[in-house]
Amino acid sequence: MSETVLVTGASSGIGLELARCFAADESNLVLVARNTAAMDALAAEIRQQHQIDVHVITADLVRPDSPEKILAELQGRGTVVDVLVNNAGFGLHGAFAQLPLARQLEIIQVNISALVNLTGLLLPAMLQRHRGGILNVGSVAGFFPGPNMAVYYASKAFVQSFSEALAVELRGTGVTITNLCPGPTESNFFRVARSYQTRELQAAKMSTAAVAAAGHRAFRQRRCVQVPGAANRVLSQVPRFLPRAVIRWGVGQYNKLK
Repeated sequence: MSETVLVTGASSGIGLELARCFAADESNLVLVARNTAAMDALAAEIRQQHQIDVHVITADLVRPDSPEKILAELQGRGTVVDVLVNNAGFGLHGAFAQLPLARQLEIIQVNISALVNLTGLLLPAMLQRHRGGILNVGSVAGFFPGPNMAVYYASKAFVQSFSEALAVELRGTGVTITNLCPGPTESNFFRVARSYQTRELQAAKMSTAAVAAAGHRAFRQRRCVQVPGAANRVLSQVPRFLPRAVIRWGVGQYNKLK
C-alpha cells in the first residue's frame, strides 16, 4: 500500500532532506512551507528521480489558521496522510526582554501550537486506520533551560515531553511517534536565530543530510527519541549528572553574546 508523507518546513534544511529520505522509500509527498519556488524545485527533482506523487502546499505556520487550511486542502484533493513530519520551527538569540515579544510568540505558534494542531487534526484518522506515524523535529536544546534563547529551548522541551507522552498513549495502536533531537546543524537556523544579534556560533555542526537520515532511520525503527551524533548524545545526558544551577550557568555562557 502506498504511503503519503506530509513534511512541514520542507523548502530547506532538515525538512528538505527528510523529504528526500521518504522519497527514497517511494512514499508520496506533501510539501508544506512558505517558499513556493523552493518547494516546486524540490518537487520536480523528486518526481524525476523517484516517479512518485509530490504536492506542494504554500502555508505560513505563524498564522493560527494554517493547519486547518492545510487539512481542508488535503481533503479537497482526497489526500490521506499516513505520516506527519513536524519539522517547521525557528528560534531567536538574545535576552528575552530585549527581543521583540511578538516575534517570540511566533516561535510558540510555529514550534508548539502548529505542531500540536497538525498532530490533533491528522492523528485520529491514523488511529482509525491502525497505521501511520509522526516524526517531530525537536532539538538537543529540549533537554536544557536556555538563557539567551529562552523561548526556543522551552519550545523544544515541550516537543520532547509531548512526543514521549504520546509514545505511551500510542502503544499497540499501529501508530508510532519519534522525536528527532539534533544539535548544531549546517542550516539557515542560526542565521535566523541570530538575526537580532551578530555573534556567530562556534560549534561542530552535523550536515542536514546526516541529521535527516538519522531521524528517518529512527522513525522506521519505531524509536521514540533519536539524538544524532555521539557528541550530542553525550550532551543530552549531562542534565542527569550536574546540578540545575550549573546547567543554567553553562548554557547561559554558551549562548552569551560576545
